[in-house]
Amino acid sequence: MEEKTEQIGKKGFRLLKFFAYASFGVLLVFTFPFSTIISRNAKQLLLQSYENYALLIGQNLDYQIFQNFSLPVVAKYGQIRLRDEEQYQLMDKVVKNTIHGFKIDMVNIYDINKGIIAYSTNPTLVGKKVILGEGYKAATLGNYSSKLIKQGGDIWGVGLIIPSHETKLRTFLPFKGVDPLSGGQTYIMGVFELLQDVTSEYNEMKKFQYVVFAISISIMALIFVSLLLVVRKAEAILEQRSNEQREWEAKLSQAERLATLGRMVAVISHEIKNPLGVISSTTELLQHTQTSPEDLKQLLGIILEESRRLNGILVEFLDFARPKTPELKVFDMRDTISQVLVSLDQEMKKQHVKVVKELSDIPVLVKADENQIYRALFNIFINSLQALDGEGQIGVKISLKDGSWEILIEDNGKGIAPEDVKKVFEPFFTTKRKGSGLGLAIVKNIIDAHKGFVAIESQPGFGTKVKISLPAYMGE
Repeated sequence: MEEKTEQIGKKGFRLLKFFAYASFGVLLVFTFPFSTIISRNAKQLLLQSYENYALLIGQNLDYQIFQNFSLPVVAKYGQIRLRDEEQYQLMDKVVKNTIHGFKIDMVNIYDINKGIIAYSTNPTLVGKKVILGEGYKAATLGNYSSKLIKQGGDIWGVGLIIPSHETKLRTFLPFKGVDPLSGGQTYIMGVFELLQDVTSEYNEMKKFQYVVFAISISIMALIFVSLLLVVRKAEAILEQRSNEQREWEAKLSQAERLATLGRMVAVISHEIKNPLGVISSTTELLQHTQTSPEDLKQLLGIILEESRRLNGILVEFLDFARPKTPELKVFDMRDTISQVLVSLDQEMKKQHVKVVKELSDIPVLVKADENQIYRALFNIFINSLQALDGEGQIGVKISLKDGSWEILIEDNGKGIAPEDVKKVFEPFFTTKRKGSGLGLAIVKNIIDAHKGFVAIESQPGFGTKVKISLPAYMGE
């Protein structure tokens, strides 16, 4: 019992520890998606904000260039030629005045007809071929698009930003003009490319993300520490309760042993006292009186009978107190039952008891201690005879059920009261005027030692059924 309690306690400890570490793992796993979502949302907001910013600047550039460059140049020179130094300087002035005060690093204007950079705030790029990309192609179709350009990337590709020295947003927008001959209809004259420096904003977002991640880790660590404290407290409580339970079980076991010893002493005293009294009085009678040979024989018979009775009581107590280890061998239970019935044949005839047998047609083989099984069956049949207390019937039936032999012994005697049926296997419990109360307790010990089971069903006035089940021997 103590070992079982200790095992339950250890399982409880392991379960609590598993819960703590599993919770830590779950929190750790969910922290990364949480930070990733924040990172992606923050990047999306930043991109959207600067896209709108670039769009406004592009629209303003479109208007300013058309009003302050395209119209005056066409009116004065007849056509636009940015290779002309005067025209280029005018374009440069208009562009730089427009983007002045805004965080625009560079503006490129693409000539979509020639596929070159017609103007750039970086003069070294003028005249270079267009690199056809998705953003450029979208702008030639009248759409705009933006893309972050940064050093480094995301940690493990999950969206956690790693340090970057420089981060820029590149935006492509269509450069539109108005055709006065078609009633003010717009057309795409070229493509604007705006490059914005968003390094400081991007790094601020990075710091914010790491703060969120650090807070998440801190909260997770606090929860984990709290769980560990709960686990340790629970371990201490369980350990304390386990120790207390072991102490109470030890005290209870000691009390049960003392109670059993008390009952044993009382029963032994009572059972031995009567035979010894009879032997003592008979011996005194032999010493002080002259008896005839017939009376002497009768008195000696009394002494012998009481001595045998006394020996039987002591044997029962020894069998119960010191059960023998079964000496296993294979035998046929039908033969053992027949031997028991032969031993009780005279007593059954004397009481006019009829025996009804329904034994198996095949060998009832078991691997057991034949002497102990004989003793168990003998005790059960004796109880049936005593329950009949005169004329009656005892039935014995053997059947094979689920790999075990079931022996059913049934009598039509006076039966046992319901409240007593639960106690019949308890040591020293008896409803008889004479008896040690160990017969059925010994039966149960024997059957249990053979990995079988025994049960009793009884109804007052209708008799008693005793069921014994023993594993069938199926061969090695």
